Amino acid sequence: MSTAGTKGVPRPEREQQILDAAVAELGRVGYAGLSLADVAQRAGVSKPLVYTYFQSKDGLYITCVDRAATVLFDAIESAIAGAGGLSKAERTLDAIFVALAPRPHDWTVLFDRSHPDDGPAADAVRAARRRIAAQAARGVADAIGAVELTDPTDLSALTDVWMGAVTSLVLWWLRHPDETATQMTARSHRLIAALLAAPR
Repeated sequence: MSTAGTKGVPRPEREQQILDAAVAELGRVGYAGLSLADVAQRAGVSKPLVYTYFQSKDGLYITCVDRAATVLFDAIESAIAGAGGLSKAERTLDAIFVALAPRPHDWTVLFDRSHPDDGPAADAVRAARRRIAAQAARGVADAIGAVELTDPTDLSALTDVWMGAVTSLVLWWLRHPDETATQMTARSHRLIAALLAAPR
């Protein structure tokens, strides 16, 4: 495979530029509305070059999914395994916001529902979601280890609640793009503290 790029830009760097443009477009229109011509225009390259690098819309989307999933998975894994004064939930939210700071719409890439029901694109994104959901389930199980919650169905439901809460926070962030990752981590800490302090 050639490492040559266009206009003196090395191919790996150009590929990342195209992927960044694709993520921005996916955040705007989802898989269903994704146009390789629009991605090319946003990246400042030709549409044939996008096809040369990624072969198809699915090829481009799958590469975006794989990159987003790897970045998030690695960040969350470090948070789950970490130690310190913060709770596991706080560490995880911190890791997610920091990981998403360069490309907040990586979350959209993974959780957009406009992709086809079947085929390579659907398989790739479902595998990525399962990987992160399994991570969330493990983190939730560890976090409530001292609590009398042994029913696996309860754990499954609580994992969905956690994933829904994280998704809601990220979507709120996307609607407020002036908020920094640092501000979002501080906000999430305040919200967790408020929830824990609420009367029972």
